[in-house]
Amino acid sequence: MPVSKKRNKANRRPTPPKRVDPVKAKGPSPLWYVVVMFTLMGLGMLIILANYVNVLPGSPTNNWLLIGLAGIASGFAMTLNYR
Repeated sequence: MPVSKKRNKANRRPTPPKRVDPVKAKGPSPLWYVVVMFTLMGLGMLIILANYVNVLPGSPTNNWLLIGLAGIASGFAMTLNYR
């Protein structure tokens, strides 16, 4: 019977590197990050509502609306980095 050829150790494929979960490597977000994120969204909403109720000085103006929308948008942008 014919004998099969044995493989050389040099011909073997290298083992793939172990994957590390990036979320576990960095850990959860700190508490201050979550507080700032929700505070920005809440303040933005309050500024927009106060603009419509005429509580803010010089209101209703588009500047207050833009400031409120910027607060909401920056809060939502922070959610992209939340772990």
